[in-house]
Amino acid sequence: MEKTYRNVFREIGISEEALEKRLSEIVQTFFYDENERLYHPVGEDMAYIEDTGNHDARTEGMSYGMMICVQLDMQEAFDRLWKWAKTYMWMTEGENEGYFAWSCAVDGTKNAYGPAPDGEEYFAMALFFASHRWGDGEGIYDYSIEAKEILRACLHKGQEGRAGCPMWNLENGQILFVPGSPFTDPSYHLPHFYHLFAKWAYEEDRPFWQRAEAVSRAYLATACHKETGMCAEYANFDGSPVYRKFEWGEFGYFYSDAYRTVANIGLDFAWMGEDVGQRAAAERLQYFLGVTRKDDPYMTYKIDGELIDKPALHPVGLLAATAQGTLAIPEALDAKNLSERARLAADWVRRFYEEPLRTGDRRYYDNCLYVFAWLALAGRYRIW
Repeated sequence: MEKTYRNVFREIGISEEALEKRLSEIVQTFFYDENERLYHPVGEDMAYIEDTGNHDARTEGMSYGMMICVQLDMQEAFDRLWKWAKTYMWMTEGENEGYFAWSCAVDGTKNAYGPAPDGEEYFAMALFFASHRWGDGEGIYDYSIEAKEILRACLHKGQEGRAGCPMWNLENGQILFVPGSPFTDPSYHLPHFYHLFAKWAYEEDRPFWQRAEAVSRAYLATACHKETGMCAEYANFDGSPVYRKFEWGEFGYFYSDAYRTVANIGLDFAWMGEDVGQRAAAERLQYFLGVTRKDDPYMTYKIDGELIDKPALHPVGLLAATAQGTLAIPEALDAKNLSERARLAADWVRRFYEEPLRTGDRRYYDNCLYVFAWLALAGRYRIW
C-alpha cells in the first residue's frame, strides 16, 4: 500500500491553490532570485548553496539543498550540487579520506579538512532517494553506490586498514559530533533515516543501522527535557548538556543546532509512526514557547527553560522547526472539537505559514529549515 502523507496546512483550512502559489514563490526565492537565493550555479554543471552569514559552502547546506531538490523533482539542480560537493568537498587522502570537508570557500577551496556527520547522513539519504526517484546513472551519478560508499566510510573508518575514526560510536550506536568526539549532537539523530539505511545500505552494515534507529529514538526521548521539550546543541551520550566553551562559541544551551531536533522528531513520527517517548517533546516545546514564553519566545535557554539573555540568532528557523514538530502530534487539526494541544499546534502552523522567508545575511540556516518545514507540513517531504 502506498504511504499517505499528512497535509497539515490543508487541515487548518489553507487551499491547495494557495499552497501551490506559495511553493512556487519559495522555490523562486531559494533558487533563482538574484538578491535572495542561496543556490548559485557554477559553470555548465555545478552549483553550491551559500551560507550567507559566513560566506562559505557547508556540507550541511549542500546536503540540505540536495534533499530539497529530490523532494521537488529538480534533478539538474541536484546533480549540480552533488558534482560541486564531490569535486571540492570530498577528501581522497589522509585520516578523513572518504568524508567531505565541512566548509569550503565558494570558489571551492577547502576551509577545513574535517567532516561534520550531519552532512554525510543527509548526502546518503538524498542520494538513495535520487536513485529511487530518477534511477542510477554512471560515475558519481550512480546514486545508490555513492550513498552506500558514504555509509561504509561512516562506519568502517579506523578498521580494515582505513585511517581515521568512524562517525558513529560503534559501541553505543550514537552519531558523534565529529569523528572521535566523546559526545553527540541531538539534532544529528535521525532514526527515520537509519530505518531506511537498514534497508538500502550494504548488507553487512544493515544490522548496525537497525540498532542505531532504536538507539537514536530512545536517545531523543531522554535528551529532550521532560517539561520544556528542549535539548542542548551538544549533549553527552546520556542526553545531558555539554556546557563547554569552544573556539567557535559556547554550547550546551537550546540554541541554533538544537532547533532541528523537534523537526526531526516530527518527520520521524510522520514517516515511521513509532513513539518511545520522544514524540511528547514536540507538545512540550510548543507549549513552553507558545504559552509560557508567549510574549517573547525567540531567545536562548538552558534546556530546563531558564532564560539566557541572548536573542535567538535564527528566530525564523526556530519557528519553522517548532511548527514542523506538529507532525509528532497525531490529532488532526481539522477536527470539530480540538484538544488544547491541537489548538496550540494549529496556532504554530498558522504562524509559520504567515511568516515569510528570512532576508538578510543570516537567512541561510533559517531558510533551509523553513523549506524543510514547509515541505513536511504540506505532505511533500516524502520517502522515495
